[in-house]
Amino acid sequence: MSTNRTFTMIKPDAVENGHIGGILEKISSAGFKIVAMKYTQLSTRDAEAFYAVHSERPFFGELVEFMTRGPIVAAILEKDNAVEDFRALIGATNPAEAAEGTIRKLFATSIGENAVHGSDSDENAAIEGAFHFSGREIF
Repeated sequence: MSTNRTFTMIKPDAVENGHIGGILEKISSAGFKIVAMKYTQLSTRDAEAFYAVHSERPFFGELVEFMTRGPIVAAILEKDNAVEDFRALIGATNPAEAAEGTIRKLFATSIGENAVHGSDSDENAAIEGAFHFSGREIF
């Protein structure tokens, strides 16, 4: 059974390139309601914990370094079928393969610097949202 919430981060590359507003506009225009949002920066410890599932992968160190190099925007989004619909909105990890009009096609520069994170399951959406937000920060 699908839930109606998902988690996203606008990654440091998109923040650095001035794409926060454009990405939030795409999210809003797609019918998502923002129920929690913050502008923050991950510490090394936070990034290692958040991406622990990838800790044995060869790119883990680079991922942690990238995600801690500047601020991010973390958000919980609400909409029917949120996880699946948001994954479609962001597009393929590789922006060269992403569909026209998707967030990654419009705002990402590479596989590694792909502008946004989107939860891949309802379970991970709940875990990732709770990682970044306390209950009193979600509306």
